[in-house]
Amino acid sequence: MAWTWRFEKSDGTETEPALQPEEFTTQGDAESWIGEHWKELLEGGAAQVALFEDTTKIYGPMSLQADGA
Repeated sequence: MAWTWRFEKSDGTETEPALQPEEFTTQGDAESWIGEHWKELLEGGAAQVALFEDTTKIYGPMSLQADGA
């Protein structure tokens, strides 16, 4: 089982992230990684992300914009 992020522009089209994550073994590891790197990803052109467990979408799109931005 692998947890991965899909990186998207604000219109939902997939984009290459500024940082390339590995495949994570747990949902918590994937969420911790996005929590540490969201600002760099946003500055690199990703506006939102979706989390997948293997090929199943768990949630998303989730905006990388800070609240009130």
